Amino acid sequence: MNGLKRELLAAVQAKVEEEWQALQKALQDTSAAATDPDSKAEGKYDTRSLEMSYLAAGQARQAEELTSAREQLQRFVVSDFAITDAISLGALVEVDRSGDWEHYWLLPVAGGIEVECQGFTVTTLTPESPLYTQLEGKRIGESAGEGLLVSEVS
Repeated sequence: MNGLKRELLAAVQAKVEEEWQALQKALQDTSAAATDPDSKAEGKYDTRSLEMSYLAAGQARQAEELTSAREQLQRFVVSDFAITDAISLGALVEVDRSGDWEHYWLLPVAGGIEVECQGFTVTTLTPESPLYTQLEGKRIGESAGEGLLVSEVS
């Protein structure tokens, strides 16, 4: 199972890297627009430059978060879970959601990323996610809330 998780980790890292690269480009463009002499206010109600600087500040915070996520994913240790183990950080979980099979991987960062791997889609969950909280501590065969039944943990 570690091979699958390593493949998943590489896919998640690639998506985070892609987001980081796109954000770096956007930040560069926004910062340039905020400081461009041509964007000087044309009147007292013209706030384009100020708005661009606020946008750049927000993008800079997002870039810091993505940088941290990249670093944490590089240090993340992939581990296997025994069939009797409770769900916790690092678990790859298959859930029966009222007849629909869904796969989740509990990670410390990069929540909400969907990756395709070996014929199925895996969605990453972080501790901030309500679903992560519902699944944590459950075992195979246990209900994790309305319509959720844990069917596999690895």
